[in-house]
Amino acid sequence: NGTVVSVPTPGWAAKVFPNLPPEQQQERLWQAILAACRVDAPDPVAAWQTHIRQIRERGVYLTAKQYTAMHFRGPGTDLSVGLPAGHAWVGGQAASHSGIQHVPNFPTEEIFSLPHRERVEGHVTTTKPFVHAGRAIEKFTLSFSAGRVVKISADQGEETLRHLIETDEGAARLGEVALVAHSSPISQSGILFYNTLFDENAADHIALGRAYKQCLQGGPQMNDEAFNAAGGNLSLTHNDFMIGSAEIDVDGVLADGRRQPVMRQGEWAF
Repeated sequence: NGTVVSVPTPGWAAKVFPNLPPEQQQERLWQAILAACRVDAPDPVAAWQTHIRQIRERGVYLTAKQYTAMHFRGPGTDLSVGLPAGHAWVGGQAASHSGIQHVPNFPTEEIFSLPHRERVEGHVTTTKPFVHAGRAIEKFTLSFSAGRVVKISADQGEETLRHLIETDEGAARLGEVALVAHSSPISQSGILFYNTLFDENAADHIALGRAYKQCLQGGPQMNDEAFNAAGGNLSLTHNDFMIGSAEIDVDGVLADGRRQPVMRQGEWAF
């Protein structure tokens, strides 16, 4: 069991707050980190206990639904993300092999699952810059057919994006779908942290590349071949990018085709 956290360094603070005097940058980044981690709450421990309980309850609710797909709709986005049978929505708290409960990431806002590697259809447009190796890829759109990226366009950084997608076969398919409320502290801060630990927790996001086996019933015990056959994606990479905003609606699709609201205008609808 362990926890991933971040602390300000001069270079990182200068990247996030380039318009502040150098002597103020690290202090301002400290303030942003503490707010993102709810340390500014009157009772931070109670705030975290409530937050983690809510994440767990949402994950239990969505796992029980066993939707066959999540459908995202909004400006530049009409995307159906198929979900394999036996998928689970997880997030917030985790248990070590010895049963110790812990929060792996500070901050954390998401509940996430794994898409079916062959059942993603439609197109999606990013709502925040995707930062890779310190470089921002701005406003890009991906089109999917049978689970694979078939078309790419980007305002900036298209060549870098193409290179990532061509890493291996799995890099052109999705390995994660995650839901985050637009009202989350990171989203409301309006800050681009240039750090995936923070930026992915600002909005709904999906990831190209490897899927997490713990998101599939029996997944941790599967070898790669069995995981792949069940719909899980394998890759050397895992790159998250943000697709959520106050203009995005998300529906869960049932096996009989009926749809139920999961998010409306970026907020939970159940």
